[in-house]
Amino acid sequence: MNHNWYVLYTRSRCEKKVASLLSKRAIENYCPLNRVVKKWADRHKLVYEPLFSSYVFVKAYPTDVYRIKQVTTDIVNFVYWLGKPAIIMDTEIDNIKNFLNGHSNVKIERKDIRLNDRVKILNGPLMDREGEITAIENNKVKLYLPSLGYIMTAEIDINNIEIIKQPIYQEAKLVS
Repeated sequence: MNHNWYVLYTRSRCEKKVASLLSKRAIENYCPLNRVVKKWADRHKLVYEPLFSSYVFVKAYPTDVYRIKQVTTDIVNFVYWLGKPAIIMDTEIDNIKNFLNGHSNVKIERKDIRLNDRVKILNGPLMDREGEITAIENNKVKLYLPSLGYIMTAEIDINNIEIIKQPIYQEAKLVS
């Protein structure tokens, strides 16, 4: 059995508390903290805020999932993907740690993808092809790819696409 990183979803503003309780129970965890300078009228102060709101990473065996959920009522659940607790690669956790060690005031943004968005595929056999989003399901999107005069629909992982910023223009109509 593999010892993997999983994502816990916590109650709002309980990330540090959950991480502390897990540590007290000798459960390996990681709550990425962002160094942020807060400004008040009379002073500036360096504070540590969770980088991902309501998320704490925990390293455990799949058989430990139920036991970990029982640590505190501040743990809502594990984050699931395709019906199983989502597994995060060790390298991704290491990348987050390294990035936060070298930077402060880090901002994160979620990729907001909508139907009919024009996108470019970044990886895989259809790399560099452009298409239009026709459906969004979990972490996959379906694209309409107008190539070679055929309609192709491909199911692509959201992380492998990039939204294309198209210039805003209007077609000129010729009047004869």
